[in-house]
Amino acid sequence: MNFSLRRALAVLIKEFLQMRRDKITLGMIIGVPLMQLFLFGFAINLNPKDLPAAISVDDPGIFARSVVAAIDNSSYFQIVAHTHSPQEARRLLAEGKVIFAIEIPANFSRDIVRGAVPDLLIESDATDPAAGSYAMAAFRSLAATALRDDLVGPLAKRAQGAPPFNVVSHLLYNPESITQYNIVPGLLAVILTMTMVLLTCLALTRERERGTYENLLAMPATPLEIMIGKIAPNVVVGAIQSLIILGMARYVFAVPMIGSMTLLAGALTVFIIANLAVGYTFSTIAENQLQAMQMTMFFLLPSIMLSGFAFPFMGMPVWARWIGEVLPATHFLRIVRGIMLKGNGTMEIWPDMWPLALFTLLAGTLALLRFRRTLD
Repeated sequence: MNFSLRRALAVLIKEFLQMRRDKITLGMIIGVPLMQLFLFGFAINLNPKDLPAAISVDDPGIFARSVVAAIDNSSYFQIVAHTHSPQEARRLLAEGKVIFAIEIPANFSRDIVRGAVPDLLIESDATDPAAGSYAMAAFRSLAATALRDDLVGPLAKRAQGAPPFNVVSHLLYNPESITQYNIVPGLLAVILTMTMVLLTCLALTRERERGTYENLLAMPATPLEIMIGKIAPNVVVGAIQSLIILGMARYVFAVPMIGSMTLLAGALTVFIIANLAVGYTFSTIAENQLQAMQMTMFFLLPSIMLSGFAFPFMGMPVWARWIGEVLPATHFLRIVRGIMLKGNGTMEIWPDMWPLALFTLLAGTLALLRFRRTLD
């Protein structure tokens, strides 16, 4: 048969008409590039600033106040908690509410006046080594300038010499800044998000394409019973994946597991169900498996970019952090890193556990509301 331009144009027009009717695919074609552009252009920042810090001051002197003012004026730090207890500052650090705990010891000002070089301690949460590296460098340079205007009169010579105090830095939870300690626990969240959402996203769309959806509707089962039946086997799949990843993390990458594995298993169960509920919701919207996979990618991209897995969470603008706080991966990343690297218990992970449980409840409710009892 000879080539016919007319027939080729007919097929071309047919494809354009079909593409125009497929609203979800058309939306993904436009939405995914725009989302990537905004995420990489506005949300991603490899030099995060305004990082939360807790400061413990045991010295009432003028030099201590000047150091606090210098830290507060620095673009890298945002003092969110003032205390007189180093233990309280470390508690905030362990709970993940701050990235730095700074301690100005007693007699700090007196030692400087006497010509001594007192130590000033800064402790950093190194579970994400990239988050505070620039801030730590800025803090060390601050020692040379923070007291320059206060060292006058008999102390003027000290303003021109070596820094009047010594910065002692401690990297907690990952003192050697080993990247695997940060990445491998994070991969647990990313892999489970991708596989769990995709598995249940295809649950109902596969039934429609195979022509078995009518049989499913004819069963004497409620939407809740159908959802539980579809989700429950994948919880086992998620548990097997988690065991494999955690085993590799422990015996191949030597990632420490300080906290309770029972507590981690409970958090894992809630996280797995949350992602399965999201996938099931997508399956009630998608008309075919291609749309289901497109929705999975649309959910996976922000889960990677805005959760703190690929880039420092605190370095993102406020609007991006608001979006990130909605995603279950964000909260689970904090939970898994906190349990494995910090040894966090129930009280420490609760601020991230309840949003994860609430997300699971809302996603499951939405899936039940979206479930269609008809074929059209």
